[in-house]
Amino acid sequence: MAEVWFWIVFGVVATGILVLDLAVLHRKPHAVRTREAALWSSVWVSVALLFNLWILFSMGSEKGLEFFTGYLIELSLSVDNIFVFVLIFAYFRVPAAFQHRVLFWGIVGAVVLRALFIFGGIALLEHFHWLVYLLGLLLLWGGIQLFRSDKVGVDPDQNRLLRLFRRRFPMSDTYVGAKFFTEIDGRRVATPLMAVLLVVESTDVVFAVDSIPAILAITRDPFIVFTSNICAILGLRSFYFLFASLIEKLRFLHYGLAVVLCFVGVKMLLSDIWHPPIALSLGFVASVLGFSVILSLAVPSRKDPDRPGTPPPSAAKR
Repeated sequence: MAEVWFWIVFGVVATGILVLDLAVLHRKPHAVRTREAALWSSVWVSVALLFNLWILFSMGSEKGLEFFTGYLIELSLSVDNIFVFVLIFAYFRVPAAFQHRVLFWGIVGAVVLRALFIFGGIALLEHFHWLVYLLGLLLLWGGIQLFRSDKVGVDPDQNRLLRLFRRRFPMSDTYVGAKFFTEIDGRRVATPLMAVLLVVESTDVVFAVDSIPAILAITRDPFIVFTSNICAILGLRSFYFLFASLIEKLRFLHYGLAVVLCFVGVKMLLSDIWHPPIALSLGFVASVLGFSVILSLAVPSRKDPDRPGTPPPSAAKR
């Protein structure tokens, strides 16, 4: 178990970079260019790797390998998030200048949600061991489903949270800068940007169902599970702006992710009798993901006419 000051160090570093990101560097809404996205992506990866080194020297090689394996799995699973973000922004026709603000607050909400999932999940596993097998089956099922289909769709009109919000709060038809709320005729109303944020937050719940158990299959140390997950989530905004236009080129990556999910699912199901070294798990995950990326780049992609991506006529439906 990590000491309290370990948590403090991580919290201070992560919060400091987030404040610098929003309050200083992105105080004025603007479209994030590839060069800026590449710079911030390198910053977040460097922070994660430096933190990994700190864990390695402070907590030992076993914990260091656990962190890196968890971080690699989370970073890979975030590819699905990026594609869904593309569809959501296309559906609502979100101006490029406002996308960073949505993702920033979406990530903040995801951090809180993941913290609840992680600590709640670890507490439940400690008291109800049979949940290990349930989570293992969940991961195995998710991997099989991902292997069978590479189609990712999103329909905000069927989002229950958004439908509930629209019934209770009036919503404007147009964007008002980067504001989530505005006033019209003396009434406080939500803007379409708030609708986008709600959809982003609610879809993260779905992704957390796969990602949290995947890390719990690697380690049950709350500090390692939380920090590796959050390090991957914090860099997701920058990776979106860097890879959004390239995501469809990695057309075999979902097969690699499916194999990884099945692997950690089987690992969790056999946790009572099979304890592979963490180095073996890391090597397997890295090899599968690396091979799927190389294969995607080596084999020319073909246009998929059924791939969703054309937004409907109305961007901000009531």
